[in-house]
Amino acid sequence: MPDQIENEIQAKGLTAPRITPADIEANIASEHYFTAADGLLSVGGSGVQHIEGIDNFKALGLLTFCVLVLRNGFTVTGESACASPDNFDAEIGRKIARQNAIAKIWPLMGYCLKDRLANKE
Repeated sequence: MPDQIENEIQAKGLTAPRITPADIEANIASEHYFTAADGLLSVGGSGVQHIEGIDNFKALGLLTFCVLVLRNGFTVTGESACASPDNFDAEIGRKIARQNAIAKIWPLMGYCLKDRLANKE
């Protein structure tokens, strides 16, 4: 979707300062992925409760997180939860989590751009 919008902006010849998908990507220093189950294991979690037919550890494995570290060290997160274990696909979960994290970068960078523009006036 961002690429479609970017193409439309370019086709209309809109050239004022703005944030582009390329700006977003260039601002990402690193990306990290894990499931909630991975997080629990990494901190030595054990004894996950089993509540009325729900295997909580399995459920935690269906929740994927993406952490994007930006060039200035700030972090944003995105997540993706799969409702049906039969549909879980780790790669798709990571893509959705990343898209959700990216969505949080747009307003941050938009604010910075607006601040720079306002200080030029």
